[in-house]
Amino acid sequence: METDKWGRRIRAFRKLKGFTQESLAKELSISVSVLGEVERGSRIPKEDFLENVAEVLDIPLNDLMPQEESDRSE
Repeated sequence: METDKWGRRIRAFRKLKGFTQESLAKELSISVSVLGEVERGSRIPKEDFLENVAEVLDIPLNDLMPQEESDRSE
């Protein structure tokens, strides 16, 4: 399932950048449950959500893209 690949990438970068789910959710002005659903792959992240995540985590949006997708876009 593609959505869980996005979620795993978000979770990995969140942890790498030292955010808890609570602190990242607060920065994104969303609930912890919404962030958890995205990370687990049960909610499809929209483009504006992904852009906000990338901005808060201070990473390029392409870094959040699941590896297979970024390989195909080159």
